[in-house]
Amino acid sequence: VQLQASGGGLVQAGGSLRLSCTASGRTFSTYVMGWFRQAPGKEREFVASISGSSSYKLYAGSVKGRFTISRDNAKNTVSLQMNSLKPEDTAVYYCVARISAYSPTDRISEYDYWGQGTQVTVSS
Repeated sequence: VQLQASGGGLVQAGGSLRLSCTASGRTFSTYVMGWFRQAPGKEREFVASISGSSSYKLYAGSVKGRFTISRDNAKNTVSLQMNSLKPEDTAVYYCVARISAYSPTDRISEYDYWGQGTQVTVSS
């Protein structure tokens, strides 16, 4: 499975960005998809995850109510709509896929594939 993320950039605090990730594979609709991020000098942290049918979504507390994860199985894409961005959201954002199970999770070790990352910078 190959993951290609896009949509990062520079935005002012309070602004919005939308990240997208396109995945290869014929069974995309069975993958749990998600996003992690890593800020400079910090460990990678969970952001959001979505089940194959979009029935279940999981968010980190720090982004709940501001970020929305969604997917389009017909296009093999997952998106992360980020609103009300804060400087502390600045990080490299990684698209991830879990093919070994069907439930969203915030455990980094449960994800099987990682994309290359896209930079999000929020200025104050």
